[in-house]
Amino acid sequence: MQTRVLGNSDLAITPVGYGAWAIGGTGWEYAWGPQKDEDSIAAIVRSLELGVTWIDTAAVYGLGHSEEVVARAIAGRKGKRPYVFTKCGLAWDTRGRLSRKLTAASVRRECEDSLRRLRVDTIDLYQVHWPPENDAELEEGWAELAALKREGKARWIGVSNFSVEQMKRAQAIAPVTSLQPPYSLVRRGVEAEALTFCRKEHIGVIVYAPMASGLLTGAMTRERAANLPADDWRRRSPEFSEPNLTRNLTLVERLRAVGKRHGRSPGEVAIAWTLRNAAVTGAIVGARNAAQADGVMHAAEFSLSDADAIEIEGGTEPA
Repeated sequence: MQTRVLGNSDLAITPVGYGAWAIGGTGWEYAWGPQKDEDSIAAIVRSLELGVTWIDTAAVYGLGHSEEVVARAIAGRKGKRPYVFTKCGLAWDTRGRLSRKLTAASVRRECEDSLRRLRVDTIDLYQVHWPPENDAELEEGWAELAALKREGKARWIGVSNFSVEQMKRAQAIAPVTSLQPPYSLVRRGVEAEALTFCRKEHIGVIVYAPMASGLLTGAMTRERAANLPADDWRRRSPEFSEPNLTRNLTLVERLRAVGKRHGRSPGEVAIAWTLRNAAVTGAIVGARNAAQADGVMHAAEFSLSDADAIEIEGGTEPA
């Protein structure tokens, strides 16, 4: 795969990276249902075999479990290890209850815990997962991330789910290397402001949920959506229920039609669509087993024509 430089960093990343949210497994608020670690490791290994150079995870995924699985998957690999990106700012208590916390002490503690779980000396990209509940903590937390970068515990620092105003506040303290926003044919709200700002400011963008959390893979059906596991967060998402579900499955049929002409899956087409945006450096792509990785990681090798994009977009709206 070709690579693209991420923002103001020296990280040359492939257009797709492996997303490790779902492999956190069951038993926490935003789980995707049961997941076998062996399948997760196989998915990561296969993605790397296909040329992917980076893995995006977070401390909160599985309450630390995702980071541990990532460490197992990359342990003992020959040659250069993939870049490992993770996040802080979502803390949990002994009952697993989450809070958006960004005090200096919390950020430093989370970093040390992630370094231990990932079995690395440096986090290649350390990101604030969500803006803090206490708005006043934003500057304090970002200053601590900058300190961690100076100390070599993080090579580069970025943000996730931040508004333009919040990015400007962070920039006043230390450069922002990247933004991680949700972006897909189903969620286009970041196009007008956030993506435009990032391109102007040379901030890299790695988008999450380019396949709308499984909606646009071609494998989601009404029956499957209705029978998602009880602890799969998508059961609570309005995109997986009516009236949105019908609209989204209609979109999948347009993706399928375009993909058929090019020998691509609907998921690959959905990912390729996000990569058309000049502000987007890379897309985070999840896979729960090796076969799924084979079905989507090739999206980086595929480009949509303008005519294809117009056909796909149909009635979708930028905002």
